[in-house]
Amino acid sequence: MANLHFHYGAMGSSKSARLIITAYNFVRNNTPTEVIKPQFDSRFSSDKIVSRIGIETPALSLQNLHGFVPKPDTKVVLVDEVQFFSPADIDILVNIADAKNIIVMCYGLMVDSNETLFPASKRLIEVGAKLHFMESNCQMPGCMELATHHLRFDKNGNVVRAGEQFELGDSNFKSVCRQHFNMLYHKSGKGEKGGR
Repeated sequence: MANLHFHYGAMGSSKSARLIITAYNFVRNNTPTEVIKPQFDSRFSSDKIVSRIGIETPALSLQNLHGFVPKPDTKVVLVDEVQFFSPADIDILVNIADAKNIIVMCYGLMVDSNETLFPASKRLIEVGAKLHFMESNCQMPGCMELATHHLRFDKNGNVVRAGEQFELGDSNFKSVCRQHFNMLYHKSGKGEKGGR
């Protein structure tokens, strides 16, 4: 079994819920497991991973992974919102997976709302993490295509094409298919205009 995994998908693809269920199953089977998250992600809790569907699990919140050493008996490390860590943090996870023979399972976003790889996600690809795409549907009304991209909107419904990509919350984001991304990002600029 591969020791380094990257479970990725658009917002709303149940990444955190899947991590929580995975943690529950490992713990139930008496597999020593650690759950970590970036300190940056404080939306719901500073010491838990919380899914929108109402389940949660305790987590260690870290600014970065420098100095993070799994406990001696740990067999699995689960990492939520991995895109908010740095490429150097990913290298630490690689060392944990390879040198300590610990299964490391990362969950997060692959690309930002400008269709650009997050640096940590890019590093996971570069180091050969096993990739697992988590499917969800486009959030544009009536569309049933696969969500692969994110659009960010301002308070007036205009597509935002610049600025800081490390942003919390999802009220101003939509997960969309490639067709809607190209239609709205490159052409109309209005969040709710344009059809399939």
